[in-house]
Amino acid sequence: MAILSLQGVSKSFGALKVTDNVSFDLAAGEALGIIGPNGAGKSTLFNLITGNLRPDGGKVLLHGRDITQETPMQRCASGIGRSFQIPQPFGHLSVYENLLVAARFGGGVSATEAPSLCMDILHRTGLAALADRKAGALPLLNRKRLELARALATRPRVILLDEIAGGLTDAECVDLIATIRAIHAEGTAIIWIEHVLHALTSVVTRLIALNFGQVLMSGTPDEVMAAPQVQEIYLGIEA
Repeated sequence: MAILSLQGVSKSFGALKVTDNVSFDLAAGEALGIIGPNGAGKSTLFNLITGNLRPDGGKVLLHGRDITQETPMQRCASGIGRSFQIPQPFGHLSVYENLLVAARFGGGVSATEAPSLCMDILHRTGLAALADRKAGALPLLNRKRLELARALATRPRVILLDEIAGGLTDAECVDLIATIRAIHAEGTAIIWIEHVLHALTSVVTRLIALNFGQVLMSGTPDEVMAAPQVQEIYLGIEA
């Protein structure tokens, strides 16, 4: 059974259909990438998975259970974690306190277990030395690491990464990719939206290309990136 399934999910804003009958399964432990031009509906799709938006039609299932009507808090507690394209830490709290909030209130981790969990995640994401630093004072790479760390603190079974490599240097990308690979190797399923293709394709084993809210193609990274229709809409190469 798939860990996450979307079945005919659709969403419109007035006359604009931003998600159009999208269906796919995510296997346990799979790393799936989603690409598409700006306005293709990628972030809307994440909002539909996390419950920040409700679909007009279709279903979202987690381990075969229909979660379509559940709140974002309920879905987080059920095992769906997320990072945001624009990091949104609690800037007045320390790095460690940001994780503690995520663990206690997002993941339902007990007060006795949460401190050790948070410190373990800080070490895994390269933030341990910054545990006492105010989150609002972090540079971009570490704010992105904190986004990832906060998502991990909820103990997700599926983690959604939204443009997490955007704005980073090549060296910073290498560090971030190593962290994401380690998380994936531990068995966490990943769905990753990304425009930095070399980062994305170094981790994921399957790509879905979206255009105008529809699934244009699904396959291995090589298959999808070689498809003329994908090159035309995503890379601007005339088919």
